[in-house]
Amino acid sequence: MDIVSLKYDYLFRYLMQNPLVRRHFVSDVLDIPTEEIRSVRLASPFLWKRFFRQKQGILDILLLLNGDTKINIELQIKIIRYWDRRSLFYLSKTFTEDLLFGEKYTKLKRCVSVSILDFNLSNDPDYHRVYRLRDKNGDEFTDLLEVHIVELQKKLSGTERMDDWIRIFNAETEEELDMIKTENPGILEAIREIKLSSAGKVIRALYDAHMKEIRDRNAREDYVRDEGIAIGETRGRAEGELQKVISQVRKKVSRNMSAKEIADMLEEDINLISQICHVLKKYPDLNDEEIRTSLQL
Repeated sequence: MDIVSLKYDYLFRYLMQNPLVRRHFVSDVLDIPTEEIRSVRLASPFLWKRFFRQKQGILDILLLLNGDTKINIELQIKIIRYWDRRSLFYLSKTFTEDLLFGEKYTKLKRCVSVSILDFNLSNDPDYHRVYRLRDKNGDEFTDLLEVHIVELQKKLSGTERMDDWIRIFNAETEEELDMIKTENPGILEAIREIKLSSAGKVIRALYDAHMKEIRDRNAREDYVRDEGIAIGETRGRAEGELQKVISQVRKKVSRNMSAKEIADMLEEDINLISQICHVLKKYPDLNDEEIRTSLQL
């Protein structure tokens, strides 16, 4: 039986409202024992704007771990330009938003960015990478900023704590969920919630509408791309024909034929032939492609 995919952002945000799922997901992605997690609560995803023209930051999910660490979790299905800069923008904004004018730097909290990507950011086989601020010798500058990147499309090694979470994200049927053999209570609870949500009318209806929107958008993008290719092919043929005419005119100009004589012989427009003759006489060193380009400007 098909299920509502966890790649659907609404379901993912809904799942993170479950304290048991939230606790174990954070434990596994940050590789910390659950015993060290005193609390992990949902915070407001809206980042503060200091100035009117400043860009508003809206996070997918923002968690507060043990009262002193902020965790921004982002689910990104399609690759976007400047994704790395976008990720740093949100991490930096999350880090600085707590500090008001005149306040001490000690108020700044540790910030962790967790990006779950349904595309490959690199060719590296490692599917869960962690970035910290270190020097060339590996000595850490600070642990206040940390970036986790989880790539869902890469082959699993079977040794990562995140493996079963990745399997849940990639599951499309109940049978695939049932194949995940684990004793992790957070993962078991996540599987239960996904099955219940898939059977429920509200989330299923929202998911179906979401998938329809994606299919419609893909169809529009395909149409625009195909039209662009067709226009490009037509333009390419036209440019090739024009360059062929220029080559023929060049030969006939070398025989001292007039523009009218050439136009009559080639059965081409006199205005076009006159322009080509003018450029050939004024700029004899230009090749056929350069003349075509100058005529199209």
